[in-house]
Amino acid sequence: MSDFAVVTQTQEPNLDTAMKVVYQWNYEPEVDELRRLYIKAAEAQWVAERDVDWERPIDHQKFATTPLGAALPIEQCSYWKGLNAETQWELTRRTAGFRLSNFLHGEQGALMVAAQLVNAVPHTDAKFYAATQTMDEARHVEVFAKYIKKLDEVRPIAPALKTILDATLQTEDWMKKLVGMQIVVEGLALYSFREMRNLTDEPLLKDLLTYVARDESRHHAYGVQYIARCVPCLNDAQRTELEDFALEAARSLIDRRNQQTFLTAVLAIWAEAGIDPAALLTSVQNEREELTRELGRGRRLGPVQGFVIPTLRRCGLLSERVATHYHEFLRDNLSGNLVGETVEEFMQRIPELPQDTAAWVLGELQ
Repeated sequence: MSDFAVVTQTQEPNLDTAMKVVYQWNYEPEVDELRRLYIKAAEAQWVAERDVDWERPIDHQKFATTPLGAALPIEQCSYWKGLNAETQWELTRRTAGFRLSNFLHGEQGALMVAAQLVNAVPHTDAKFYAATQTMDEARHVEVFAKYIKKLDEVRPIAPALKTILDATLQTEDWMKKLVGMQIVVEGLALYSFREMRNLTDEPLLKDLLTYVARDESRHHAYGVQYIARCVPCLNDAQRTELEDFALEAARSLIDRRNQQTFLTAVLAIWAEAGIDPAALLTSVQNEREELTRELGRGRRLGPVQGFVIPTLRRCGLLSERVATHYHEFLRDNLSGNLVGETVEEFMQRIPELPQDTAAWVLGELQ
């Protein structure tokens, strides 16, 4: 008897989405940079089952170098260092499992948005590229699911990420889909993949993140190149609406309430491993200044200020009006010494986006 069923307990059905389909009867290249990106993507396709050696076990000792996604390197605090090796491994693998699970869920969201973009974008070159991205995202879902199965278990999606994915899938505006996915979600992913890939010494994880990061750098370039072409064609009201959509997506990543929900999930995971989460947090808080010194300036900025906002600026979606809002919520949720006490100081502290994102994500550029 087959186990196949149309409806399963793991499905979350009935998210209402709206999308207008655009036929394009001109099949000649219209956006040369997107046609080149499409060709590059087609040439760079890889097969997870063939190109990644899944027979390798996860190296526990080398996996300890994998960043856990916290604002501070919690694994460097005295409480963590005082734990026995087995407990440290349980904490590391479970926390990393939670982070990787959200990478996995984000990739599923990207898979569905990319499929929508094939229908919704109005230029043939953009449709072609979105088709290659759909294939990429399916492969990313495959590899993260396989790796998590070796490491831990698939953990639930973080509510803030689910909110962004839902809003991006539900909007009727294809430009908002591009901004929500290619710039905000892919920007967050690219920043996180870069950090994890360049710091981990675990060979299997490093290999799959290298493949994934190369793909993601193209996805990010697609959004930047296409939106940068489109923004000058918008009137003031349309540009304001697009800026505000990006703002709300970014805000949801930083908002203290969402961060508290994230922390609650992590605390529950730590308690599963048999430690006192409050004692760990107290140790981190008491040693905050020393732990902060371990971070480079780029990591201190975080993905929104360090990558998403620079991307929006390059695309022409960082007017003085919306920059004021970014400054307000970043200052409220982070700190003035990182964000800047004034909007002018904030704008001066936004780093330049790397010209070669693929080289940057692989650690070849700072």
